[in-house]
Formats: sequence, structure tokens, C-alpha cells
Amino acid sequence: MSTINLNNISKSYDEDDYAIKDLTLSVEEGEFLVLVGPSGCGKSTTLRMIAGLETVTSGKILLDNKEINDLPPGKRDIGMVFQNYALYPHMTVRENLAFPLKIKKMDKKLISIRVDEISELVELGDLLERYPKQLSGGQRQRVALGRAIVREPKVFLFDEPLSNLDAKLRTQMRNEIISLQRKLKVTSVYVTHDQTEAMTMGDRIVLMNHGKIMQIGTPDEIYYIPQNLFTAEFIGSPKINIFDSKNFKTFSNEMVINPKSKNVAVRPDYIRLKKDGEIGKLENIENLGHEYLYHFSIDGNSYISRENTKNEIEIGQSIGFSIEPDNVLQYDENGLLLND
Repeated sequence: MSTINLNNISKSYDEDDYAIKDLTLSVEEGEFLVLVGPSGCGKSTTLRMIAGLETVTSGKILLDNKEINDLPPGKRDIGMVFQNYALYPHMTVRENLAFPLKIKKMDKKLISIRVDEISELVELGDLLERYPKQLSGGQRQRVALGRAIVREPKVFLFDEPLSNLDAKLRTQMRNEIISLQRKLKVTSVYVTHDQTEAMTMGDRIVLMNHGKIMQIGTPDEIYYIPQNLFTAEFIGSPKINIFDSKNFKTFSNEMVINPKSKNVAVRPDYIRLKKDGEIGKLENIENLGHEYLYHFSIDGNSYISRENTKNEIEIGQSIGFSIEPDNVLQYDENGLLLND
């Protein structure tokens, strides 16, 4: 197993245009690390610098404590899985899987044995003589995975590999990728803009914005203890409710508000609506079968409560609500967490 260390790396396209600025990050042995963030946040650029597909303006990239800044992609011993699969259309599945080994000039018999092993691992044993155009999206992604695995790289890099699949296939492939990674125990970095992928796949999550790291932590740490408002608002579906601290005092008298607090944030799960209150009005109800989303308004601002059972409150009724103080997050004027 291998480690990756990014030491103060930056990527600029001119003097004033930085895609990444002084980013420092360590990926532990055997870890599945997810880089997530909005479009343009720098996550794919970071991945491409690790792969050698983008040059580093400053800083160092270390693989097993050896600098690889100047190594070409083919010399970095890294397997990469792309969003568009990047398969050779004129080659069969077998030939696509074998290609990285042919480049290494491995013995033909050993190549055949290795391809058979990997095809079984990624469940392609019956598809080896087909061409990419004859495969479904999920099958093509398995070929791309198999081609990355076959050469036994030190590190796997995934650049939004599931974004072209439908919802059902994405769920299936998420589970398959994690299952494979746990079997192989290969250090992996996975890029996505999808917070569901990040939360369900990552040992740790790195949330990025504007080329900087906003927070690093386990899925639970990112979700339950967001260190800044950006993290609080980006992670979680439906989105966290943000209240102005001054207004929050008026309808939550029992809550102790930090004098430095500018905003109060509460997950929809922790708000319980009450019938015939005087705080706001119920605007809409989403019945999702296993849960209900209650959309309500206060002074023209919209908020959401999520409950597991049907509430007797009807659309248009005035409502109140209750919140457990322990589930309230408070942020200062700079958007930084104030809670102990």
C-alpha cells in the first residue's frame, strides 16, 4: 500500500488566476479519499496533477515519500478511471484489458492469465470478445475499472467515473467500486460533485471550494460538525436550514445564542413542526414514502422539516416548531463554527 502527500501545491494559468492555491493534503495507506465540491472548485485539477496530466506550478507531490512532480504519467505507477471510460473502440474487452500489460511487454501467457483473473473480478468473464459499442454503460465502466486494476498500480484515481450512468446503475457501481477497493486495499482518490457519492463511499471527505480545502473529515464529521457555513450548506439533502441569529431569538426564547453568532443552522431532521403556532406557515408537503418533507416559511424565508411520519398539519396552516438545543449549530460573521 502507498501514501500520497501534496505539499503546498498550486496551479496557476497566469499570475492572477489560480485553480489551486497552497493545497496540502495527505492520503493514507489503503484509504479511499473523496474530493468533492462544486464545479470549478479545483478537485479534478488536483487529481490530474497527481496523475501527471497537469503540471504543478509550485509545491511537491510525493508518492511513498518520493517526489513525482517531473515524472511523466506512465512512470507514476498510477491507475486512472475516467468519466468517459476512455476505452479503445476497435479493441475487444479482452484486448482493452490486456493493453496496459502489452505496453509493459509482459509475457503473452501471463497476460492471458492476468486478464482472465481480472475479468472474473469485475464480472466481465462472458463479455471478453465484445467491443465497447456492444456494452452497456455499467459494463463499459467495469472494463475501465478492470484496465486500471490489471497492471496492479500503487494508487487508483477516479475522475467522476459514474456521472454518465443512470441513478440505479450509479448506486450499483458505487457498491462495486467500494467492494473492489476493500478487496484490493489500494490507496484511492475519487473525485465527484455528488455529495451522496462522497458520503457513502469515502473513508474521509475533502470538501473544496475556489481551489482551497474547506474541511477534511469522515462523513459523520462533515455532516454533523461542519466547521463553516459552506460545508454546512453543501453537505446534506435537503439542505440545512440557515436562520439569522437575531430572528432566531424571537421564536426560540429558551435557546442560548452566542453573542458572536450571526447565523444559526439546523438540519431538517431536527425540526419538529407544531400545529396552530404563530411562527410561520406550512407551504407544501413532499411525500417520499419513507419520509415527509414539510416546507414552511417565516417572514418570507423558506425552510424544511423532515419527519418519518405524516404530520396532521395541513398546507396553509400556521405552525410553530421545536428544536433540541444540542442540534443547533452557530456561526460567526466569517461563517466559522462557534460551537464547542
